[in-house]
Order: sequence, then C-alpha cells, then structure tokens
Amino acid sequence: MANAAPVCRHEVQIDAIREALAHTRFVSYQPTALRIIDGKATHANEASIADDLTVLRSRFDGLITYGASSGAERVPDVAAALGYKAVIVGVWDPSSDEEVGKAIAAWGRHPQLVVGISLGNETVLGKRFDFESLGGAIGEVRKKAPGLVLSTTEPFHLFLTEAATPLLHELDFMLANVHPVFQPWFASASDETAAQFVVNVVDLLAAAYCGPILLKETGVPTAPDRAGYSETRQATFYRELRDRFPPTAARAFAYFSAFDAPWRVADSHPVPGYHPEEAHWGLFDDARRPKPVVSVIPPLRGQR
Repeated sequence: MANAAPVCRHEVQIDAIREALAHTRFVSYQPTALRIIDGKATHANEASIADDLTVLRSRFDGLITYGASSGAERVPDVAAALGYKAVIVGVWDPSSDEEVGKAIAAWGRHPQLVVGISLGNETVLGKRFDFESLGGAIGEVRKKAPGLVLSTTEPFHLFLTEAATPLLHELDFMLANVHPVFQPWFASASDETAAQFVVNVVDLLAAAYCGPILLKETGVPTAPDRAGYSETRQATFYRELRDRFPPTAARAFAYFSAFDAPWRVADSHPVPGYHPEEAHWGLFDDARRPKPVVSVIPPLRGQR
C-alpha cells in the first residue's frame, strides 16, 4: 500500500474539520463518572461532566469522546455552555441504532460545535467488526445524516494494510492511534525518538490517505514505573511532540487522555493480557488533580 496513490474522498464538505485541526487543541475525553464495572456502565450526569470540562477548559477547546450513551451523549451540550470550539462525538458501538441516534441528535443540537462523529474505537483490532462491516456501518450512518462528517479509529498499522483500503474510501477524515510506548524499543529510547516516531507515522498515513488526519491517542502513561513510565517522561514526551508536530489543517494530534481511569485495568481490552498502564494515561488523575505534564501545555489565549 505504501507505493499506491493515497485514497481520497471528496463527497462531503470538510472545511469545519480542517479548521478544527488547525486552530483547536483537542484532548481525548471520557467522563470521570462513567466507568465500566462488571460489564455495566455507570451514568455520568451533566454536573459531573461540567466539573470535568471546567478543569480542562483553560488548556483545551476541543474534545474527542468515546461513546454517546450513559450520559456521555450530553458532553456537547455541556461543552457548548463552556465555550468549547469543537467536539468529535464517539460512538462505541456502531451497530447500535440507539447510540448512533444519540450522536446524530447531538450534532443536530450543535451543528457548529460537533465537527464529526467517530464510529467505533479499535473495533477492527478488537475483532468486533472487520473492515468491510465497519465501512458498511459508516455508509448506513451517512444515509441517515448525509451532511455529517464521519470517521472511525484504529491503530495506525491497521490503516496501512491493503485490507483497509475500502474503509479509507468511506472516511471523511482519519482518526488514528499511534502509541510509541508499545514499540519494542520504547523503554530504552529517548523522548525525542518517541516523538519523532509519531511524526514519521503520520507521514506514512498521509501517503496512504489524503484527507485530514487527527491522532486521537498517543502519549505516555505515568505508571507503572517498571515499564519505563513516569510523570516526568509523560511531560517531556509532550514537550518534544509539541515542538515537532505543529497543528495544520491537514494533520494534528490530540492529547490522551484527559483523566486517569483506574477501572480500566479490569476492563476488557482488545489485546489479551494484563494492562496496568490503562489506569494511568491521564493528564490529570481521577480526582482531577493536574500532573506535571499540564505545566508544559500553555493555557489557551484568554484562558488562565
């Protein structure tokens, strides 16, 4: 696929997503009150979501969510009240008419704020969908909401496979996960190397897909330290990435993730095994206290 012409899609108007990439600072966000316990989701109310988003607002004006149920469908409403500029609404289960309907309804309430919808997060990696069925699900949503800008999220290496080509034709923009921490060289590599790896991967993605590319997940968790993770390394990685990856209308990255989620250690994971790092990806801990990385992310203009 590396030698093929990049896949392009021009059927929809994507000026809003290009504007958002160039001028919005995104963070990937799951409400702190929304947890999966024994396979069941707790409910996040608007007051708790408002507390989360108020903490984030001084440094972020864009959000990428993971689901549109259990209260998360109200994130755009709270974000609008707090002056956020862009929200990409996640749909955890693209086959759920109810969840898809809630995401479309959020777009209907806030058409200037909701710049796109992501149908699924690592659903191909987790074998919940294959590329063909996921492309079909995106096509069905496009029929229901023809003006809505649509994407999905997978690890970067899956987007670079030949099997992904039909799916790329369905995407109005690309959301990719690029995690240098899962590369075999990470533990002994410098943060400069890890940040440059992310930039190099985006170059590969751009050679395969000519639409806007937004990295939904990257970064460094802050524990466990035996794996080479720390608060210091998280902060220095993002300092390096900010220097090497300025946002443009064609490509940008989101910070991952807003808050720690201790419950995720016991949650199902698309990759078998024990994943203690899943609890520690946050820029803030689960009590909304900032980690050192927050000090290397400048407040937005006019925010303190």
